[in-house]
Amino acid sequence: MRGRQIRPARVLQNIQEELKSTVMGSDKTYKPPWLNIVSSVPPSETLVRPIPTQHAAFAGSKKARKPRNIYRPQKIVYLEDTLRAAFYKDHPWELARPRIILESDGKDSQRCDWSKGVRQPGMALTGESVVQRQLYLMESEKMTQNKAYDVARHEFYKLRQAEEVERRVALEEARHVGAYFGKTRGEVGMMLEDHEFENWKVWAGKETAARKAREASEVETFDPDDNDLPGTEADSATPAEERPSA
Repeated sequence: MRGRQIRPARVLQNIQEELKSTVMGSDKTYKPPWLNIVSSVPPSETLVRPIPTQHAAFAGSKKARKPRNIYRPQKIVYLEDTLRAAFYKDHPWELARPRIILESDGKDSQRCDWSKGVRQPGMALTGESVVQRQLYLMESEKMTQNKAYDVARHEFYKLRQAEEVERRVALEEARHVGAYFGKTRGEVGMMLEDHEFENWKVWAGKETAARKAREASEVETFDPDDNDLPGTEADSATPAEERPSA
């Protein structure tokens, strides 16, 4: 079928007309879940492909240049992405800490005041705290990226050190009153490593014994001092005077 197809664009209008009549059944409360979304963002009826929004300005020459990939959407990159990548590159073990990403109402970040420091009430201390604190110092205090990173990082180190001291003190107090704790993660890891090392020693001993046995059998089979080689016995039994002269 040739010509312009407008039937897909009229789906919304057709459904709205059917809801007003009895075609959809006697249940007047039925409504497709996509109806409100398509009503607010109707499908386009133009055949011209629009150029996507340019999020970043061209930093090259101001002269006319040949357009390239003008219809490909640009990547949206935020400053927080760069700061976050730099922090976790220097502190990779922070990614191993368990985190709670559940939010109460989705507006937890609006209740944070990063002018007071890295620690925020009701928010766990993570690398994201350093990123947000550094971003505040760069935008409000007009600090450079490295200077803001050093300030936020030093505050983070002090709080992490305080948490470690509190944890050790709580552990000593609990043991003093009779609490018993199992092996730590490090001790469990060392125990598993020792177990595998012992298994490896048994395997290595068997492999060494088998290799020595193979080498001994090869030496006995190809002994160069063996007198049973062909022609050796006959030559040795012939007297020197009976041998033909040259």
